[in-house]
Amino acid sequence: MTPAAPRAATRAYGVYRPVLPVTSPRHPDRMVYTGDADGRCEIFTWDRSSGVGRQVTDRPHGTLLCAIDGEEAVWWFDEDRDGSGCWRTQAFNGGPDHPALAGVPQGRPAGLALAAGGTVAVGVRSPEGLSVHLGRRGGAGTPVLRTTGSGTLCDLAPDGGLLAVSGPAHSAHAVTLLTPDGTTVAVLSGVRERTWALGFAPALHPLPDPAPSSGSTPVPGRPLLLVMRERAGRYHLGTWSSGRGLELLPWCSFDTETTARWYPGPGDTRILLRQDRHGRSQLFTAELDRHRLTRIPTPEGSILDASPAADGDVHFIWTDAVTVPQALSLSGRPLPGQSRWRLPRFGHRQDLWTPGPDGPVHTFVTTPSDRPAPYPLVLLVHGGPADHDRDAYDPMVQALVSSGYAVARVNYRGSTGYGPRWRSAYSEGVGHTQVADLVRARAELLERGIGREGAVGLCGTSWGGYLTLLAMGTRPDLWDAGVAVKPLADCATAFWHSTPELQVLDTALFGGTPDQVPDAYAHASPSSYATAICSPLLVVAARWDVKCPPEQIAAYLDVLRAGGVAHELMWLDSGHDGYDGADHLAVIRRTLSFLGRGLPTASVRAEPPQQPERR
Repeated sequence: MTPAAPRAATRAYGVYRPVLPVTSPRHPDRMVYTGDADGRCEIFTWDRSSGVGRQVTDRPHGTLLCAIDGEEAVWWFDEDRDGSGCWRTQAFNGGPDHPALAGVPQGRPAGLALAAGGTVAVGVRSPEGLSVHLGRRGGAGTPVLRTTGSGTLCDLAPDGGLLAVSGPAHSAHAVTLLTPDGTTVAVLSGVRERTWALGFAPALHPLPDPAPSSGSTPVPGRPLLLVMRERAGRYHLGTWSSGRGLELLPWCSFDTETTARWYPGPGDTRILLRQDRHGRSQLFTAELDRHRLTRIPTPEGSILDASPAADGDVHFIWTDAVTVPQALSLSGRPLPGQSRWRLPRFGHRQDLWTPGPDGPVHTFVTTPSDRPAPYPLVLLVHGGPADHDRDAYDPMVQALVSSGYAVARVNYRGSTGYGPRWRSAYSEGVGHTQVADLVRARAELLERGIGREGAVGLCGTSWGGYLTLLAMGTRPDLWDAGVAVKPLADCATAFWHSTPELQVLDTALFGGTPDQVPDAYAHASPSSYATAICSPLLVVAARWDVKCPPEQIAAYLDVLRAGGVAHELMWLDSGHDGYDGADHLAVIRRTLSFLGRGLPTASVRAEPPQQPERR
């Protein structure tokens, strides 16, 4: 996200989140977006035609989620520190705010769907499971679904007559279609082929024929659900409708992860697709009625989000390793929340491919431009595991490179963006496969003279923090310092204190629960190797973290103390993600201070190069 106009006279930092504005279905110039309010994420409105904007929310710990309905009421999720709360609404031009749906219990957000006729569906996640409620803004919410299983509300059909609920993509209930009275219409299984829903077409219209030679007759007036299915090493776009079931589009498939959205115009059969491939992004338009896929030209780099607007324009957030994320439109028309800062250039970037048993490991390397190699080296480990590092700006990379470190971001096995085979490659065990790739990348970075022996550190957040701890414990001879931010530290304890959704993911990843496969959890757990750590270690934890809960951090710290392992500890009074930039800034400062003691930088600076660098 890029900052909104500053409210204070001077300010040293802001927050960046890749969140696009949501446009009004009635007036595309009217937008709601998550912007920067003195270092916190808050909700803003903006009218492009008049240039008038205002801040809607002002909460101590920030606000992230927002939407706008057909009557131009602004929605936002009002949550407490542990992420539990409810939706509230306010008129676009201001006024009092109100609960969105009466009678809906507090919980964590699990989907919001707004139908054109004013019907609303809200998904709420609690320790008891998922509940979905249906109603109209300002009225009572009627329960449609209550389940103890894992799931998320995906969408509501434009006539309000059908709901799509997503389960784990690999499960027997990958997608469930329900009527407003809770009757199950269809269930799409993902057991043999991972499957997930992407949303209903914006209007009821004749269904396209996926194969012109089939001789089938389009069926008018039925909801059409967009679906993605993984098959034979590729991702295939498809549609589902009542009576015809799931039909894949043979002319629209991709070799790496791709997501899609309908263009919002009534009767429009176009789809905007965003493919993540090898750490960079591509945009496409698929025309269902013409069976045609067309690439949309965009600058080289990463597109963190993309959305078609009601007027046919496309909004997207673009960045690369040395450029702050920018909200852009294909038409060139302005979008809200643009950065008013011009950050200095801070280094060079390059790609590195290291041979490995399942194919080459891709690493993004950023190095200082004001001093000679070799550099003290930090492997900045991404989270997930179903995620990847991108050719994208990261304030931690800028802080490290500007301080004299080379930064390597490794897309280890298990990362997205390199195809299904790469994502499912765990041949050396959970965690250990990824550590092996970090070790290979480290060796090549030193062999090429980018990093220097005796000054190699690890830093990661969430799953990246987990890999940092695991690598520090299993290969203690290779690392000279480590920073683990909000990490998974004790796998079994984390499972029992985690959310039902994460328990489902862990059960699939490890092959069962800790009671069923205790050895698998112990083998993958950093706490099993913590006493072997012999280099400086900083652990940063959050008191309200539900993804990497504090109880499992405490269990890991007990092992460190029992083994006499020296370490530093920093607690944050926030949740896992955190919407307050002050916390992120505090972590960056503490990390730089800590690494400065363990990985001293070169004192001699080189003259900066004269040749221009590609952006």
